[in-house]
Amino acid sequence: MRKKILATVMAGAMILSGCGGAGSNGGGDKIKVGGLAPLTGKVAIYGVSASNGTKLAFEEINANGGILGKQVEFILEDEKGEVVDAKNAYGKLVSEGIDALIGDITSGPTYAVAEDAEADGIPMITPTGTQFNITEGRTNIFRVCYTDPYQGEVLAKYMKNNLKKTKVAVMKNTSSDYSNGVAQKFEEEAKALGLDVVVTVSYGDEDKDFKAQLAQINEKKPELILIPDYYEKIALIAPQAREAGVEAKFIGPDGWDGILQQFGGDEASLKTVEGAVFANHYSQADKAEKVQNFVKAYKDKYNEDPTAFSALGYDAAYLLKEAMEKAGTTDKAKVVEALKGIDFDGVTGRLKFDDNNNPIKDITIIKIENGDYIFDSVVNND
Repeated sequence: MRKKILATVMAGAMILSGCGGAGSNGGGDKIKVGGLAPLTGKVAIYGVSASNGTKLAFEEINANGGILGKQVEFILEDEKGEVVDAKNAYGKLVSEGIDALIGDITSGPTYAVAEDAEADGIPMITPTGTQFNITEGRTNIFRVCYTDPYQGEVLAKYMKNNLKKTKVAVMKNTSSDYSNGVAQKFEEEAKALGLDVVVTVSYGDEDKDFKAQLAQINEKKPELILIPDYYEKIALIAPQAREAGVEAKFIGPDGWDGILQQFGGDEASLKTVEGAVFANHYSQADKAEKVQNFVKAYKDKYNEDPTAFSALGYDAAYLLKEAMEKAGTTDKAKVVEALKGIDFDGVTGRLKFDDNNNPIKDITIIKIENGDYIFDSVVNND
C-alpha cells in the first residue's frame, strides 16, 4: 500500500492549477493555498494520504467555480516529516504569497510551523496534527482532527459505557507525544470513571522486543490493553502479545488505522488483532451521502480506499472554502474570524471550534472482525 500511494503522489502535479496570478489576499486571478505534508520519508504514507484528499477537494472546488469566483492554486511542499524541512518549506510558501495554509500533518512539524504561521497571521488548518498545544492560545491556527487527550477521554468512556469492561492495562510509547497524550488522558478519565488501570508499561520508539512489558501485563490479567501508537508499532506488538499468552482485547486511537494493510493479508497476524476496537475520524461504511460520494470520488481518482487522513485532508479544503465564502474575502483576519464561528458539516462529521480552535465533534469507533474494519458506533463526548 505504501509504495502504491507514494507512486500516486510522486507522479501527480505538485500544483493543482497553473502558475501565475494571485498575490496575497487574493489580489490576482487565483487564490493561493499552501500545503505542507511529508511526501517522502518514514511517515510519507500519512502525508500522501492526507494531501491526496486535499488535492481531490480543490479539484472539485475548482471544477465548480472555485472560491469567491476565483480558481484555487494549491502549492504543495514536501517536508519529509522533519521540523527543519517543514519550517523551510513554510518560508517558501510565504514567499509565494499564500492566502492560507493547509498542513502540516504529523504533530512535531505542525507545532513548529504553527509558531511561524501565528506570527504571520496566516489562517492555518492542520487536517491531522493531534498534539494538544498546536492550537492552544493561537488565534489563527485550527485543526480538523480531534486532539490526543480528546481521544483518550472518549476511549475511557467507551470502555465503561459500551464495552462494560473495568480492568485495563496501558502500554505506551514514551518517545511519542502522541502516545503519551492519549495515554495520560485515558488514565485520568478511567480513574475518574472508577475503572481499574491494573498496570502501565512503556517502551521506546526504536524498541522491537516487547516480551518484558507483555509479561508484566499478563501477570495482571486485564480485560483490555490500550496501545496508543501507530499501526507499524502495533504490527510488532500484537503478535508478540499473543505469543506471550496475552488474551486481552486491544483498544486504541486513530493511529491504528492501517493495521490490516500492514499485515498484508497474513491470516495468523490478522487474528492477533481480532476484536480490537479503535477510534477513528470516519468509516467508509457510513451510509451518509456525503461520505459515500467522497469514497467513490477518491477511489475513482486514486484507485485505492481513502484513509481517515484522506478524509481529514478533504474536509480541511472544504472548511477553508466555507470560511472564505462566509467572510466574503480572503483577507486573513476576516477568514480567521469566520473559522471561529463556523458550523461545518464534513465527511468526518459536523464540527465547530472551542476557545482553542479545537473541533468539538463525535468520534467513530471501528472494530476489527474477520480481517476487516467494521463500523461499530459513533461516540458523542457529552
